[in-house]
Amino acid sequence: MNFNRLAKWLPAVLALAATLFFMVPPRPVRGMNVEKFCRMPVLEGGRVKPLDSVARNAILVIQERQRVSFEGRSLSPDEWILDVMFRPAVADRQPIFSIDDPDVLGLMGMAQSSERRFSFETIAPHLEEVAKQAQTAMGMEAVKRTRFQAAVVKLYERLERYHRLRNSIQLMGTPGLYMEVQTLQDPEAPGRHQALTELALFRPLPPLAGESPDAWSSVGEALDKASLGSMHPGLIPLARAGAAYTIGDAASFNAATDDLAHLVSNARPEALKVAESELLFNRVEPFYVGMFIYLLALGGIFFSWLGMREFFQEGAFSFLWGAAIIHTLGLISRIVLQGRPPVTNLYSSAVFVGWGAVILGIILEKMYKKGFATAVAAVAGASSLVIAHHLAMEGDTMEMMRAVLDSNFWLATHVVAITIGYSATFLAGIIAIFYTFRKLFSTEDDPATTKALVDMTYGIICFALLFSFVGTVLGGIWADQSWGRFWGWDPKENGALLIVLWNAIILHARWANYVEEKGIMAMAIFGNIITSLSWFGVNMLGVGLHSYGFTSAAFAWLFSFIGSQVVLIGLCLLPATFKLSSKS
Repeated sequence: MNFNRLAKWLPAVLALAATLFFMVPPRPVRGMNVEKFCRMPVLEGGRVKPLDSVARNAILVIQERQRVSFEGRSLSPDEWILDVMFRPAVADRQPIFSIDDPDVLGLMGMAQSSERRFSFETIAPHLEEVAKQAQTAMGMEAVKRTRFQAAVVKLYERLERYHRLRNSIQLMGTPGLYMEVQTLQDPEAPGRHQALTELALFRPLPPLAGESPDAWSSVGEALDKASLGSMHPGLIPLARAGAAYTIGDAASFNAATDDLAHLVSNARPEALKVAESELLFNRVEPFYVGMFIYLLALGGIFFSWLGMREFFQEGAFSFLWGAAIIHTLGLISRIVLQGRPPVTNLYSSAVFVGWGAVILGIILEKMYKKGFATAVAAVAGASSLVIAHHLAMEGDTMEMMRAVLDSNFWLATHVVAITIGYSATFLAGIIAIFYTFRKLFSTEDDPATTKALVDMTYGIICFALLFSFVGTVLGGIWADQSWGRFWGWDPKENGALLIVLWNAIILHARWANYVEEKGIMAMAIFGNIITSLSWFGVNMLGVGLHSYGFTSAAFAWLFSFIGSQVVLIGLCLLPATFKLSSKS
């Protein structure tokens, strides 16, 4: 058997097989077709999406992960949201609220322990005090809040989202939607309908034939119209589904779900098609799968340095290919679902930066065939997807565009070009970091590999300078068209200019022989600092046209990253005779 050929193709095949495995529909829960119900499209956050996406985004924001552990079971986001909407007494006992700040725990009279997640039932007696402290903190600028104030605001926002979700279909403390439909003429009904309209997190009832595509209705609005004699045809099956889920009647729940699906497919087939596509995307989780396969590629390279170099190196490169394919398919899926170019917000920029670095790494590996480019690309891909995973905790990653960014042409030119510049600059910095570790730990003198690393870094910096410069100029043209000025010294503009200038300085320093091998690599690592400040830092300043708000967690991670790069620069500049290996 040709083991090298097996190593070349088997990992990529396994990676794609793992992705196909996640596409298999889940088994019905207690005989109920929960997956079909949560495939139904709803309007939330200004866009149509499946109820499954509402569930995933909500639970990720509330507890920072997508599975709920309760009574020895692991609940999916779909099961959880149905409990919240139709069995609130059960949902209130599920420990989903992530709290780790000792002062917030103290506020609620709880001792700090290994337990980090608490149920709504546990928090409920302290809601008034939490709301009071949060309202005080929310009157301050985010950057000026203490750790406790930031934590209590976060908890309050999570509780508010949960409360709105729980009151989107039926009002808490009432017998439920089915009974609400039967008592439309109750004198107190208008007040309940108004509360449902104001609290609803999403609108589940689609526009009917002849209505505007944007005319989705909340349950409260539909009940109001029903009391005047205009019953939305989706209201009854939705009420039946809720009543059946509450008592565990699988047959009635599935029949009501079928009726609801039939209505939506007739009224808004395009919305149902979009929702089904997004549901498949959610189930596959391509970026989550890709992240782990990138780590497998990196592990393969580590094994190649211990022995059987060619076998493990081929296998690692194949894993990299498999992860890159999944990463690419995920990007294409987002483009199709949004109808937008690949970069529209901070989350998508993280996904795209990693993808760009991986593609460049694959090209370098094909050119040099030394394994280092595979390792660098795997680190870049995995790191960027980890960053994206944490950014997803802010909410919907396919949110509606801010008005200032609502231009597919400039998103496809300026934003993509500048993001490729980020990718390349980071890739050069990561190669330089590998150079540093190799210099410190390697016991072999291999000038050819050292030269290859330096040449890779130089070539990538040239590439980064080109795209950073073009992207910055295109941004100026966009600014001139949008705001009537080419350049305004906005923090984001200054950050983009700094990347261009720094890459140009590296190239000129090399051409003028001001720096040699070690100096170029140290400067490439410093490029990571400049790029991270331009990419993330300016978004947290609270000023300028590109500020998306300060968050203490992001601030801490950013400056921890900068500190690590400063340390790496120092290690890179150590004398060549300094070694950390066992033979030093």
